[in-house]
Amino acid sequence: MLKATDLRKGKVIKMDGKLVRITDFQHITPGNWRGIVQIKYKDIITGTGSQKRIRPEDKFEDVFLDQRKMQYLYKNADKYVFMDMETYEQPELNEDVVGDANLYLKENDECSILFYEGQVVSLDLPANVTLKVEYTEPGVKGDTVQNVTKPATLETGIEIKVPNHINIGDNVKVDTRTGEFVERVNS
Repeated sequence: MLKATDLRKGKVIKMDGKLVRITDFQHITPGNWRGIVQIKYKDIITGTGSQKRIRPEDKFEDVFLDQRKMQYLYKNADKYVFMDMETYEQPELNEDVVGDANLYLKENDECSILFYEGQVVSLDLPANVTLKVEYTEPGVKGDTVQNVTKPATLETGIEIKVPNHINIGDNVKVDTRTGEFVERVNS
């Protein structure tokens, strides 16, 4: 069991029967009052975020997740098929587990899948992925007074804003946490 004061950003705990990952932690001691712990967290399974104030002496169950490197193979109807890089097992994940990560997944990409007591609980993508621009409007020469962006559709179907100098066929690095353009990648 962990006391509230032992919690840290990134720690996974069981709170109110749910698996949550701490995204922010603050121990507050206001004047001569008792201290409180303010935490922000995300439900690992649903991805919904929330915050809570708890007492420093509150206890939580420490959770250990099994993280395995997997390779995305293909989509079969509403299932995503991955391959364990060590055992060559091929688990199938439902769309609700994959969630918005499908916008960044292309065949043969590597990612991490988290297991809790043998059950898949979430899919962790790398911080950045490289995707090819399938469609974007041509940039207008002389439109460089300010940081001009334009919409671009990438190979997985996601639409992001890219700088004016990006063209169809270019490879771009995208931040998977924010969905924003990072840089152009030379092939």
